[in-house]
Amino acid sequence: MAKSVHGQILLDGGGLGGRLAQIFLSSCNQSQGICPDLFGRGAKVGPSAAQVCYFSGTVETKSSPETRRPPADRAVLTQLVRSRPSTRTRLAAETGMSAATVSRAVDHLVEAGVVREGAAVVAGTRGRRAVTLDLDASRGVVVGVDLGATSTRLLAADLVATPVAVRELDTATGLDAPDLAAWLAELVLALAEGSAPLLAVSLGLPGAVQSDGPVVTNANNLPQVEDPAFVRVLRERLGVDLHVLNDADLALLGEQSFGAARGAAAAAILTFGTGLGGALARQGVLVQGPHGVVGEFGQLPVGPLGTRLEHMVTGPGIMRRAAEAGLALSSPADLFTSTAPAVASMRAQFDGALVIALTAVTVAAEPDVLVLGGRLAPSLAPHLPAYEAAVAHHVHCTPRLAPAALGSYSGACGAVVAALRGCYRDLGVDEDALGDVPMGAALDLDALEAVRA
Repeated sequence: MAKSVHGQILLDGGGLGGRLAQIFLSSCNQSQGICPDLFGRGAKVGPSAAQVCYFSGTVETKSSPETRRPPADRAVLTQLVRSRPSTRTRLAAETGMSAATVSRAVDHLVEAGVVREGAAVVAGTRGRRAVTLDLDASRGVVVGVDLGATSTRLLAADLVATPVAVRELDTATGLDAPDLAAWLAELVLALAEGSAPLLAVSLGLPGAVQSDGPVVTNANNLPQVEDPAFVRVLRERLGVDLHVLNDADLALLGEQSFGAARGAAAAAILTFGTGLGGALARQGVLVQGPHGVVGEFGQLPVGPLGTRLEHMVTGPGIMRRAAEAGLALSSPADLFTSTAPAVASMRAQFDGALVIALTAVTVAAEPDVLVLGGRLAPSLAPHLPAYEAAVAHHVHCTPRLAPAALGSYSGACGAVVAALRGCYRDLGVDEDALGDVPMGAALDLDALEAVRA
């Protein structure tokens, strides 16, 4: 539904104006608190913003019941997301609203199929027992996809991030863009088949992803995804909301939500796969630029004659350089176990390049923890103290180095988080609470293995 709007509003992030602005922006279906069509490109409502914004224009707004929820319903739903599971009494105390107002809001949300009532809570006082409240996980499923140049991983989860199904297989790299999209859509739909309705899909790609469009560049190891037809066909085949992001960004999001970077205010990740991926986060929020190249440390020219970092510290790069040197390595892991002098020399070159990468990430973001993921991560894990010491030789604020707790599923788990945040936004959860999603979830390798079995 199109609305023509004009006028001015005082946006005070700490007061009612900021709260109303957040609701207004959400009703315009704008993400991250940004409404460029109305407030000018880049204008943002933040926790400390205070400004007069003038707006005029036409905006497409959703007309779904979710975006028209009364403020009390949205406040209760947002608090439930933050502290699930909960009770009416607890929600009233946390929101500051009356018990009657909270009870009415809960009744609305239960009737809408967003919230479900559970078992009664045993209390030490007389009177009516409190009933537990939680999101209705059966409302639907999301699928997170990590599409790599070698392997593809898919994870289906319900609305509270409980895994439902998981699959890993070789990527069909021989297909052109439309056929690759059709192949992937078929996998996603098959994975979700038999579960609750498919609500959203989030996809991680091995390249720089610019949100407008989206536009994908620098996907040297899987160039088909740069073709606009790839995303277009995938959207058409899926028929649900599709979120497209960089694979390393999603891997960091996964580790922040469930893994080695959980609780870290500043975090970073390097993923050693077919290529070298990287992502940064400050105050729990991914650092992203307009062209999607933040974290592309693999493009740094560090070797002889400008050899890119990616070609020196990834599996394919190791095997290529070993072949050029006449060394017989059966796999990249041999670089860390062989005692041959020639291999030791190549290992020293690898270590030097890796320390450059670690130092670059450190000076770029000053992370508290730097997660190492991808196929090489298990080989690197025993040597992390030595790498920390090497970085400390150059920079005094050395981050803690940690292997990815989610293994090869960091990206797929992060994709689930991204998809869930989109679903929660559509349900009417306030924008400032989405960074906490999903609260109360325990998605780990054991949970994935249980589904795989």
